[in-house]
Amino acid sequence: MERRVVITQGSAITPVGHSKEKIVQSLIEGISGVKKIRPDGLLSDFIHCGVFGTVDYPIAYDFKRLYRKTMGPVAYYACQVAKEVLEGSGLDTDFITSGRLGVAFGSTHGSPTVQREIYKSFFSQSRSSFSSIGAVDYLKSMVHTTAVNITKMFGITGRVISSSTACTTSSQSVGFGYEMIKYGMQDAMLCGGADEYDTTTVAVFDNLLACSTEFNDTPQLTPRPFDNQRDGLVVGEGAGALLLEEYEFAKKRDATILAEIIGFSCNNNGGDLILPNIDGITATIKLGLKDAGIGPDSVDFVSAHATGTKMGDVIEAQAMGRVYGKSPVVTGLKSYMGHTMGSCGAIEMLITSYMMAEGFIAPTLNLENIDERCNMINHAQELVESDIRIAAIQNFAFGGVNTCLIIKKI
Repeated sequence: MERRVVITQGSAITPVGHSKEKIVQSLIEGISGVKKIRPDGLLSDFIHCGVFGTVDYPIAYDFKRLYRKTMGPVAYYACQVAKEVLEGSGLDTDFITSGRLGVAFGSTHGSPTVQREIYKSFFSQSRSSFSSIGAVDYLKSMVHTTAVNITKMFGITGRVISSSTACTTSSQSVGFGYEMIKYGMQDAMLCGGADEYDTTTVAVFDNLLACSTEFNDTPQLTPRPFDNQRDGLVVGEGAGALLLEEYEFAKKRDATILAEIIGFSCNNNGGDLILPNIDGITATIKLGLKDAGIGPDSVDFVSAHATGTKMGDVIEAQAMGRVYGKSPVVTGLKSYMGHTMGSCGAIEMLITSYMMAEGFIAPTLNLENIDERCNMINHAQELVESDIRIAAIQNFAFGGVNTCLIIKKI
């Protein structure tokens, strides 16, 4: 028997704020979190892109040294949002450590800043440099560092999943967590993703000519999803965590319910590892609707992947046009934060739940003149009051991985 799955808590560290109040304020006031890139004395001297979606406010970590010693920057982000979610959940330690709670959490690289120091030591001619590699440096840098540091800090003994599929990392995490509960494998799942500030990812996209470069002196004007003047994506940092629970379990303990997850799909384009594919994306959207048991006309709002790349936005808009026409309102939330990489799906789902709760739809920032090739969908170009009942969150990644999550207000 399939079980209902609800979201009962969420937390995010984003370039536009940490608290719900600050994030909502940024959306309502049209505040961008994109800043000039911070010089790192290495890659920043060579890349063309000069902007980054930056978390530039202090975060009050209070982790014990026992936990800190295996954590790089990305694990700090992940453990902070996980801590806030669990503290706000009302779940007791007995349940958290019972095996009935699992973790689905990932990142794009692990911790590239720690990896860089390891590699420097590997290629150094100095014996002392090599011996400086610490016993826990691998634990800080490994790709599943977010998930396992969370399990260590909170004594979580349930199922562990650590997706690492670039831009779909945390949307896969949420989707896989949803399936764990839906099919009775776990009663609750702590899901999400994180990525830290690092220019390695910028350099990758910069080398592919996919980064924004025309707004280095005016970072708040980029990215520009679906706009005629868009010139590429902006890499960002952050973390997002969501607590998923089986509906009856959440209801019995009188937990706050932010939304119900009613659908999830994940597939692959089966071809090129970089270029978006209209057939693959179209199929993902349709599979998400099928899993939710609804038609396209039931969807009120779509959080588009919308990175601001020249062809990615066109392909995504055309795929949405095939399925939805101009029915739901569409916003590209990366226009506010840049592309927060492995954390974007969880962050965008949480922000969508905020808009559900507060009764508004934020516009796509910097969308001034819609590219005619993207004009077959209903773009949000101004802040509007709206009762979002059902929303879809779409994410697509290098490697041809596509996801769609559908949530419902209850």
